[in-house]
Amino acid sequence: MSRPLRVGVLLSGEGTSLENLFERIEAGEVPAEVVLVLSSKEGAGGLARAGRRGVPALAIPRRQHPDVDEFNDCLHEQLEKHGVEFVALLGFLSPFQLRGRFAGRAINVHPALIPAFCGKGFYGRRVHEAVLEKGARWSGATVHFVDDEYDHGPIIVQQPVEVRDDDSVESLAARVQAAERELLPKAIRLFAEGRLEVVGQRVRIRADSGKE
Repeated sequence: MSRPLRVGVLLSGEGTSLENLFERIEAGEVPAEVVLVLSSKEGAGGLARAGRRGVPALAIPRRQHPDVDEFNDCLHEQLEKHGVEFVALLGFLSPFQLRGRFAGRAINVHPALIPAFCGKGFYGRRVHEAVLEKGARWSGATVHFVDDEYDHGPIIVQQPVEVRDDDSVESLAARVQAAERELLPKAIRLFAEGRLEVVGQRVRIRADSGKE
């Protein structure tokens, strides 16, 4: 693209991934601009992080919109108002409807290697607890395109993280989060550069824009 990709971020928590994205953009690593941050919870830390950078930030509390269609009406109203071209779900704990407009233009970050330890109910700390309880030797992080199912769309990038014998939920989470901080900016950069092609359920990454 000849100009930065206009990114809208949806979150529900402290926004550490958002902070990392801001820093990578400011360092010139990602040809994008965060133009809107929406939270499904009032008082989410991510809203304050956006506010400190002058980025429009708004809470649309899920509990005030029990009807999922009405909730998404509010989300899409703001996304359209701010000219968002691409959506990043960074710890967003509510359903997001693509509604055609964002098909192939919305990504989610998940703290495990999809298709393992994913789906409804698997988020945040719960994922790492499940990994340790199962005795898995590997976990990791995944960035994937969003579709109409939880943690299901075509996978863009993944990074494995070894599970150590002495791991706690906190120590494992810290290393997985470090992997997420590398994968998220990479995925957005690849999209902005036109290097992603979805073929069925597989994402092909071109060597450079317009070429295989």
